[in-house]
This record gives sequence, structure tokens and C-alpha cells, in this order.
Amino acid sequence: MNNILIAIDFSDLTPKVIETGAKIAASFGSKIWLIHVAAPDPDFVGFETGPQSKRDWRAKTFREEHRLIQAEAATLSDRGLDVTPLLIQGVTVETLVQEAEKLQADLIVLGSHGHNVLYKTFMGSVSEGVLTQASCPVLLVPTKMLNT
Repeated sequence: MNNILIAIDFSDLTPKVIETGAKIAASFGSKIWLIHVAAPDPDFVGFETGPQSKRDWRAKTFREEHRLIQAEAATLSDRGLDVTPLLIQGVTVETLVQEAEKLQADLIVLGSHGHNVLYKTFMGSVSEGVLTQASCPVLLVPTKMLNT
């Protein structure tokens, strides 16, 4: 197993997702690709960009996400793991699947938040989308792991 893609969203489950992927990577001597898919700019999805304040807020959010993923990658690197952080704007499921293929990932590790049926109906499920579209194995870290 050469390449492990660990997908994070900075939720409460993120530390468990990272730790699960890191343990597997350490066992196999795998390279870790730590990825966060940032929300696309509104004009990217067909909407006007809006006033400058919205663009400034989006830029600030993107910088903060960049800082967070760099910090997570540094922590893994300090443990002797080979890790490259990736912060990419896009539609989450499609971007994760495309990056996994591009990086020739042998495994994708991501969290499963366990949203209810109503949420999934209107918002969709990232984990379900990746699970059905990825061309490599996917390991879902369940929300219940927060209690362990």
C-alpha cells in the first residue's frame, strides 16, 4: 500500500480520521496525502461573486483552512510519517475521487458523520458518494469513534 489519501473536514471527527489513516500508513510505510476540499467560490458554481466583503470572508476562511491543514501535516511529519497536505477548492465528492485517481491512492480514509435521512436527501452524503464512486478501497471512520 503506497499511497493513502486521508480526507478531512476539520469537524470533531477529524482527529480520529487522521489517527486511523496514520496508523495504517505507519504499518505499511505508506505516503499520506492529507486533503481538505474547500468550498468552491460562488462564481465557480454559477453564482455572482457578490460584494467585496464576501470575497474577503472567503479568502480569510481559505487561509485559515490552509493553516489548519499545514499544522496537521506538520504533526504527522514530526512522527516520522511521509505526508503532503493538499487544500483544493471544488465539489467535495468529485474532487476527492479525482484526486485519489490522480495520486493513485490505494486507500481513502474519511469520516462518516451519520446524518439522518432528511439531511442526506437534501445535502447528500460525502462518504456515500466517495464510497460508490472511488476506484480504490474506502475506509469510513464512524462518528461513534468520538467516544473512544
